[in-house]
Amino acid sequence: MAFEDLKKEVSAIVSKTTLSTKERLTEICGALRSSIPYYNWVGFYFANHDTQTLHLEAYVGEPTDHTVIPFGKGICGQVAVSNENFVVPDVAAQDNYIACSITVKSEIVVPLFKEGRNIGQIDIDSNTPNPFTEEDERFLEWVNEQVVTIL
Repeated sequence: MAFEDLKKEVSAIVSKTTLSTKERLTEICGALRSSIPYYNWVGFYFANHDTQTLHLEAYVGEPTDHTVIPFGKGICGQVAVSNENFVVPDVAAQDNYIACSITVKSEIVVPLFKEGRNIGQIDIDSNTPNPFTEEDERFLEWVNEQVVTIL
């Protein structure tokens, strides 16, 4: 499915006011994972700035032990500090990578901002080496802009 078609699906999920925020986040994860072949794990982490930790709120894919991540640790933790997208073409080449599964080859993390503050992120793992493009980044930034409207 093309990103433009997927935008329609994400918009429809966001507008489902009968669902809780967590249910909508999980549905968005599912839509992304089922529509984009190289999105093997999709999740949303949210920041607790008091404890300097990220907390997994919703995801679709293999279960993970990494439900709480300290700021600065791993790719997600680095994005919590840098406030910038982080595309990792080869996770094996990253010193600060937290391995979630031996099948993961690459990762993209895009921060989620509300009122100018980094409040979380969307995290996507891929079992495909180096699949993420600038188009993925722009699309995921758009997804986060939609998500912030339900938070």
